[in-house]
Amino acid sequence: MERAILLISTLDTKGPETLFLRDRIRARGGIPLVLDLSMSAECEGSDITPTEVAHAAGTNIDEIRASRERKKITRLMIEGAQKLARELLDAGRLAAVIGLGGSTGSLMATDVMRALPFGVPKLMVSSTAALPGLSTRYIGTGDIAVFHTVIEITGLSLPLCNVLDRAAAAVAGMAEVPPLTVESARKDGRPLVAMSMFGPTERCAHHVHTALDRLGYQTIGFSAAGVCDRAMEDMIALRFFDGVVDLAPGGVGEEVLGGMRAAGPNRLTSAGKLGIPQVVAPGGVNTTNPRKSRYTPEHHERRKYELDELRTFLRVSDEEMRRIAEVYAEKLGQALGPVIFLFPTKGWSAMDPPTGHMFDPDQDRIFLDILRARVGSKIVIREVDANLDDEVFAAEVEKACVEIFPTP
Repeated sequence: MERAILLISTLDTKGPETLFLRDRIRARGGIPLVLDLSMSAECEGSDITPTEVAHAAGTNIDEIRASRERKKITRLMIEGAQKLARELLDAGRLAAVIGLGGSTGSLMATDVMRALPFGVPKLMVSSTAALPGLSTRYIGTGDIAVFHTVIEITGLSLPLCNVLDRAAAAVAGMAEVPPLTVESARKDGRPLVAMSMFGPTERCAHHVHTALDRLGYQTIGFSAAGVCDRAMEDMIALRFFDGVVDLAPGGVGEEVLGGMRAAGPNRLTSAGKLGIPQVVAPGGVNTTNPRKSRYTPEHHERRKYELDELRTFLRVSDEEMRRIAEVYAEKLGQALGPVIFLFPTKGWSAMDPPTGHMFDPDQDRIFLDILRARVGSKIVIREVDANLDDEVFAAEVEKACVEIFPTP
């Protein structure tokens, strides 16, 4: 069965441009399938019409066009397109997805893309990719490439045709690579391990990664800055992984405190629900990274660590530490699989070594005491006489992984 490149656009506003892109994809050897999200009119050239999209959402296009509730009908069209895209994927007919649009078109098309799993090629051709805040909204936790057209997508001028031709070449090339699936990720037989990490735990992560690879595991790292660690949870839920090394789960506490690394309410839950073994350490959990515009006078008085010009980490307060520990205890205590929690006694990252001003073992002990009191024997808790970013600690992580992860 030949696989198609799904082209998502709005033919009522981007008709000639969409059809030009379709033809250039076809000229590159791709099989384009045009899905039209238009809400004002039925236009020639689509393979999946707005009528079909609305029907997939459980409504009809006449109701969509008669409605003045823009937000509601936009959401319905997105839901219909998501359903149709997933059906194409499940049927083995989807090679890649490309979207074409301005602000609204890009928001709608990327919402559809994010409903598809990691590994399906996705390209958004957008005239608004560089607007502040929009590119991160388009991408979210999806593996979406964004092609900034710079010029407006209107009229088939030679510069725009060149842009669209390059986009067609890009997506046709991407479509030649088979989409990654859970099965294809496991084809060499090595167990997959997800590992969260961020700058101040990088030394430890490097040693653990090297050790696990040597033992026969595939180790996939995720930057724990609030986006990629959310994506890690999504991939865990899809059963991509056989084990999890959570060196930097700071997004859990940041969700509680409203910090920059907030990773959503589902962080640190997916593996537990599925019984996937976890080795967890508190990398960076004793710090918070609030927006500077939200600093209170008390924030200015705290001990701080400036990682770079953009990121300043503040030491949490005792009360914040208690609140964070309660959440960790609740999440880890519900895990259906084995959990080993490794507690470093000499600091939780490179930001708080024993010789540094951020080091506060008494406050760190608040977390440990609450965790022990709340989870009891549900998880294994081990103290390690080292800083989390030390080789000694990395060696203990390796030992814990060997103890509970499936044997390669």
